[in-house]
Amino acid sequence: MKILFAADGSTFTKKALSFLVGNKNLLGKGDELVIVHVQDAISAQIERQLGSAEVTAYQAKQADVILKPIKKFLDKHAVNYRCVWVVGTAAGQIIDLSKRERVQMIVMGAHGHGLLSRMFMGSVAQKVLAESDIPTLLVK
Repeated sequence: MKILFAADGSTFTKKALSFLVGNKNLLGKGDELVIVHVQDAISAQIERQLGSAEVTAYQAKQADVILKPIKKFLDKHAVNYRCVWVVGTAAGQIIDLSKRERVQMIVMGAHGHGLLSRMFMGSVAQKVLAESDIPTLLVK
């Protein structure tokens, strides 16, 4: 099975990753895990002032802060994975990448904060559930 794992670096990401690695029915030998971290876009005005290369370097450094401990954890558990980071809105990028990668499942942590409409999950998780045709597992 090929699984897309959305990582934002929160405690919910850590819980979801531990659950996924610990459940051999979901992630076993021969399965592939694609870890995605979505960076917020920098405003065009700031990008013009700093330059594209500087903005990209900053975003890469921020992504590395999130992805490095995940890589270390997955290496300890001998999981077949690769990491990517993209820029944009989190839900849209998660859905787009899941389609491009042709994954069979999306896994993500659910924050569970916000208004009544988000009583049980975060807005990103809610949007992924509503807009994706791919089975999605939320771990809280």
